[in-house]
Amino acid sequence: MSGEVFERWHWPDRRTGRMISPDEYEERLGTLEPQACLPVGYRSSYGDICRNELGTLIDGARQNRILSFDPGTGVIVCEAGVALRDILVRAIPHRFFLPVTPDTGLVTVGGAVAADIHGGNQHARGTFGDHVRRLTLLRADGRLTCSAKENPELFAATIGGLGLTGLILEVELKLMKVPSPHVQQHTWRFDDLDQGLQLIERACDEHEYAVAWLDQLSGGRHMGRGVLRAADHADASSEFPDIPKRIKVSVPFSPSFNVLSTTALRPLNAYRFRRESPGETISTVKWTSYFHPIDRITAWHRFYGSRGPCQHQSVYPAENARETTLRLMEAARHAGHASLLTKLRRFREPGPRGLLSFARPGFSLTLDFANQGEATARLLGELDRIAVEAGGAVDPAKDFRMSPEIFAASFPNWRELEALRDPAMISDFWRRTALGAKP
Repeated sequence: MSGEVFERWHWPDRRTGRMISPDEYEERLGTLEPQACLPVGYRSSYGDICRNELGTLIDGARQNRILSFDPGTGVIVCEAGVALRDILVRAIPHRFFLPVTPDTGLVTVGGAVAADIHGGNQHARGTFGDHVRRLTLLRADGRLTCSAKENPELFAATIGGLGLTGLILEVELKLMKVPSPHVQQHTWRFDDLDQGLQLIERACDEHEYAVAWLDQLSGGRHMGRGVLRAADHADASSEFPDIPKRIKVSVPFSPSFNVLSTTALRPLNAYRFRRESPGETISTVKWTSYFHPIDRITAWHRFYGSRGPCQHQSVYPAENARETTLRLMEAARHAGHASLLTKLRRFREPGPRGLLSFARPGFSLTLDFANQGEATARLLGELDRIAVEAGGAVDPAKDFRMSPEIFAASFPNWRELEALRDPAMISDFWRRTALGAKP
């Protein structure tokens, strides 16, 4: 991506593409130009998988009804525009929970399928697509029911298919039974990355959830120090209310300077590390605080400045996890970028169910930065190179500028999705990467 295009990127950008409803799209089937449309939900992705600047967006969030829920089995059928948090509100009183949830509940079910999202328990539950039993897909040639038995190739292509196989109308999802929505959290502070990697492996063997925060700015013998938080659902005696009231705070404006500079974040990271006691600490945490912490803050992206945040997530093999993790964090430090939320997760089997799913066995590092224009563009390109050279991949849902070469190296089977892509569907991401790739 050129520096000029990168400079014009502002997150979140809601101004691109004309919007129509799913009903209007269905009415116009057969009259639309090829490669004209793209279904979207809340458009909360960091990248351009939900942008179609030259065409039309289909507002999938308008269809947001829960059609049925069986409190005995935990099977829920809903329209694709239902938010993940709304599923939890419906299911939690019956002691069911989403088997996979990201750091926000403000994601549509259709978006969760299209990105095949993962959470802090990928090592235990896989990805969102592993729990989808059936879906209804509207393509240019009509409606189809897709499952592991009906239209299985299209089913696998739709999971992680970035919205390109058609408009998802309905999804049947199997929830998991839990004694409580809240969690018992286990916290460990570790002094370097070697210790952290050992703790993560052990936590993944023993706990449902495990995510580590790393101090990306620490150096010397403390390189890769951080805090691991593992958790399991608490027992039924938890005294928190099932659906806590949401107390919202807001970031009122974007600061005129970079508040996430190395100078500012170094003491903050030191505080975040040292406030945790040595050894293991156990506490009970509300589900809203543990799973969806950012949902309490409206317009949180303003904190990152006028251009908003950039996030880079990659996955790479476990055998070179130490070297690759350190190289990624060092590259950011040398480029003068400080990451506020540096997270390390362990991905394990099963492998991806979807054709283009990002999660695969290994370790996954997430870095986030304030967008500083050309300097950030160069850094993200370097992070791409390090991850791919290590045998890894870059997450499309966090990207708006990876090259066709990096995309092809991350997803060598992308042509299989291209062969199943709905001829009416396209995104800015697909134009830039897949259609820009060499034959």
